[in-house]
Amino acid sequence: MNRKVVAFIASSLDGYIATENESLEWLFNVEGEGDNGFSEFYETIDTVVMGKRTYDWVMYQEAGEFPYKDKKCYVFTRSSATDTEHVTFVNEDVYHFVQKLNQHKGKNIWLVGGGELLSGFIQEKLIDEFIITIAPTIIGKGIPLFKAGDFTLDLSLKGTQHFNQFVELHYEVK
Repeated sequence: MNRKVVAFIASSLDGYIATENESLEWLFNVEGEGDNGFSEFYETIDTVVMGKRTYDWVMYQEAGEFPYKDKKCYVFTRSSATDTEHVTFVNEDVYHFVQKLNQHKGKNIWLVGGGELLSGFIQEKLIDEFIITIAPTIIGKGIPLFKAGDFTLDLSLKGTQHFNQFVELHYEVK
């Protein structure tokens, strides 16, 4: 099992991934460097996993043009949805889903978000690494990076990088 599930995500300094109305404007106002390490990370994956709300947000931001066409993409949803040319919709428990993915050789799996799906993956101990890019912004309230829950996860720092005003923290789950 050489594939890893990696949560690669940006957060405000106070731990939010978006405002209450799902805006990331605060993130785009920070001066980064290049693409803040995205391209380098993107080369390490061949599979993208996200929740339906994140998918809808991405499609809205990209004006309907799916940005991850060169990767296998799965979107978790509780409602019925028809697969598209680039996306397979999934309505099953995350544990068995990841077990099935790991039966196939490949590159790493990117858990894009959002908060609900991330929480489910954490509770099932399915995440191998966290790459969290911190923006020097405090937004006060919004959608938290980590939901409160009955779980603990011990991490080990693999490294840090900075991209102008952003700091990337790279953790491995012990």
